[in-house]
Amino acid sequence: MFIPIHYRLLVSIDAIQEGLHLSKTGTQSLPRAFSSFSIQHRKQHPHGQPWWSECKALGVFFKQYCVCLTGQSHHSPELRIVLISGRDINGICSNKSATGNIILGKNVFDTNRRTAQSVARQQEVHGRQVTVVDTPSWWWHYPRENTSKLDQIEIQNSIYLCPPGPHAFLLVIPFDSSFSEINKTSLQEHLKLLPEGVFDRTIVVFTAFTLCSDENVETDIRRSPVLQWILQQCRGRTHVLCSYTQDSTQVITLFKKIEAMVAEDGGSNFCVDAASGNALREEMNVLAKAASERCDAAQTQRRKLKALIEGGKTPPTHLKLVMVGAQWSAKSSAGNTILRKQEFDVHHKRRTRTTQYCEIRHSMVAGRPVTVVDSPGWLYNYTLQDTSEMDKLEIQNSINMCPPGPHAVLLVIGLTSAFNASYQRAVQEHMSLFKDNIWKHTIVLFTRGDWLGVKTVEERIESEKGLQWLVEKCGNRYHVLDNMNSRDERQVEELLQKIEEMLAGNNNLYYESDLHSEIKLKDMKETGEKMAQRIRQTTERQSRMLRELFKGERPPVTDMGIVLIGRKESGKSMAGNRIFLTEIFEKAWLKKEFQDERKNKKCVKHQEHLYGVNITVVEAPGWDKDTTPSEELITEVQQSVSMCAPGPHAFLLVVPISKAFTEKDYKAAVMLLMPLGERVWRHCMVLFTWGDWLTSRPIEEHIAREGKPLQLLVERCWNRYHVISCNRFTDPFPVIELLQKIYDMTARNKGQCFTTDGQQKKTQILPWSARKSLTEEEWNRREEELVDRMLKAIANEPEVPTFPSVRTAGSIDPAYLPNMSGDVPSNFGGASDLLRKNLHVSQWLNTGGGTSEATSGFGSIGHPVSHLEDLDE
Repeated sequence: MFIPIHYRLLVSIDAIQEGLHLSKTGTQSLPRAFSSFSIQHRKQHPHGQPWWSECKALGVFFKQYCVCLTGQSHHSPELRIVLISGRDINGICSNKSATGNIILGKNVFDTNRRTAQSVARQQEVHGRQVTVVDTPSWWWHYPRENTSKLDQIEIQNSIYLCPPGPHAFLLVIPFDSSFSEINKTSLQEHLKLLPEGVFDRTIVVFTAFTLCSDENVETDIRRSPVLQWILQQCRGRTHVLCSYTQDSTQVITLFKKIEAMVAEDGGSNFCVDAASGNALREEMNVLAKAASERCDAAQTQRRKLKALIEGGKTPPTHLKLVMVGAQWSAKSSAGNTILRKQEFDVHHKRRTRTTQYCEIRHSMVAGRPVTVVDSPGWLYNYTLQDTSEMDKLEIQNSINMCPPGPHAVLLVIGLTSAFNASYQRAVQEHMSLFKDNIWKHTIVLFTRGDWLGVKTVEERIESEKGLQWLVEKCGNRYHVLDNMNSRDERQVEELLQKIEEMLAGNNNLYYESDLHSEIKLKDMKETGEKMAQRIRQTTERQSRMLRELFKGERPPVTDMGIVLIGRKESGKSMAGNRIFLTEIFEKAWLKKEFQDERKNKKCVKHQEHLYGVNITVVEAPGWDKDTTPSEELITEVQQSVSMCAPGPHAFLLVVPISKAFTEKDYKAAVMLLMPLGERVWRHCMVLFTWGDWLTSRPIEEHIAREGKPLQLLVERCWNRYHVISCNRFTDPFPVIELLQKIYDMTARNKGQCFTTDGQQKKTQILPWSARKSLTEEEWNRREEELVDRMLKAIANEPEVPTFPSVRTAGSIDPAYLPNMSGDVPSNFGGASDLLRKNLHVSQWLNTGGGTSEATSGFGSIGHPVSHLEDLDE
């Protein structure tokens, strides 16, 4: 029998009236709440229910919902909460564990170390039985494939630690955090570890060290489209928790928000599949069993090797070790831990590359002499082909630093990220720089042992196929170092014991270096140094000659157009940001995993009035390595010319120092510029990015050793090049130096920008109005005068420059920049004078600033600061 709905509702009219009386704000979200209730009700009663019982349940729900909206509810007797969050690349703490302590009112979660295992803690708080589950964090700037399998399992297991399931997820984000599309992608991928619908039960909790108002939070959200997207997924639910206040109302308010959210979604907890939980626990048990078996096998192997030592196979008294591994794997810190003193520079605060040359250090450790050689690292997810020739040469040379060869090679692997397929490939290819028998003398040295927490290294090995392959390749030899606990002598003594045991099992005490290879590497280094000096001398002479030619011909600067061209991940966007001193171009970082995230195939243009100059920067799309630029990309490069109307003054060919520059890269650059004609090269300059990768090396050494393709590119650009680090936005001097070089290049081009109509056009940057009235005869006379001045300059040029070359990445070129040190005066004065007088860069350029003949400045480098994370600390 069909019963009209209004008759059903009459049954529970009392409950509904009471709810309406309590809710004076109306029922704006009531349809959604009823829908959620209906779905949950049907799940609980799949075979139907008497209509009067259904109506009564509906009335009770409506009463509870309205009560929650008005805040007049008697609170829920139990709340179950799961904390989730990422880790910031800049070391900004999310305060996730501290948030759990604030909620429970006690320090039940350890905030002094990373949470490596999901942990549930329970406490009675404000009349409620509250359960909080703390989970491992992931790196905000990494995709899920870079998160270790152990962490992924623990995140999945979190929802099963508070049966029958959590009421709410709290996404903990530090107040004033910077969020990009990469962070958004990372969050989406990691939330897929949990059942669908997590966002529907999530509240974004902003943590702050000081009291923070809702207006501050709203301002922070307005600045970040990604935060706006996250809040949209969470239906706008936010809360602010201050770490340094005893105000309990912030926790009570949070509880009320959770209860309202639960009531809105039908009053039940988050749905948890028991079968999935059982399968996950079985996976964890299998992993733990395999880890135990590996540990037993390693111990059995060690006992056999110790027996050989006791049988008379005496280990060497002086141990020589070579460390190889990826950049930011805590390699240098591990060397300091082994030597028990700070011998290798780690630059914790500067977050810059620390090892560019092989370095050898000695110390007495556990009563014996120990020698450690540190080598440059490679980017962990880059192939051998991606690594620059300079770094390959230094890595190979590490073996020759302690003749006749090292006793052990320590292959350093950081535990802060997963050993995924790209990491495994990088290790395998870079180890091929040595002979095949290198593996017999290799031990896997895991760093950042604190990252394991309560987990064992064997569990970590068994959880990742790549680590299993690596450890087996090294004969099941591995060791863990906790550089954060460097005072622990036992971890170093045990490592030395493992090395002695390995030597006892080998036929040769040391890995023999190849004498022929050593001689070849030495010759290559000497040849590279000579070529670098020749490049530097040529550049300096050309620079001084041109300055003499155009002395007194320096008209005012008002506009400057720049086009950035380079392959993907070359640092074009960061270079544009560096010029504007702000993040105006979208960055793709140096992470290969995210290279597909940025699918922009069109030129991007930005304009700013900076340094007293109207600057236009156009970024052309990049191309994939080892590929031929498409017709679409060639068309876009042509389009970039019209976007800098009447035409660009400079094409900056962006080349990252951290990566190899191949013949295919050179051909791609030539192919892109070919439709613009040969004269386009008169407006080209090579812009080297990631200057921090050089540290103290001169850029000319990199050009010389990288090979013919890069040398040809520099030559086609008339030996014009500049080096910048991409993220010191507050330091304008390297950018001013770059603009000066562009200005000089434009002066050489007679004040004309580049156009595609076959005619050079004079622009506002050099408006030489006086030239319009010159006759052809007068032009010829002026050119003869310039030639005479050029000949005089060459005649006065010494054979060998008497001044030193620029060798440090932190140096500033006095020929292009107002003097900062006072050693070499400029025509305008020092940079400090420039800032004190509040003068524009254009004024400095227009008065002939930077015309000192002390150096050419073409090889100068900006300050060495990189945005990459230094994971040593």
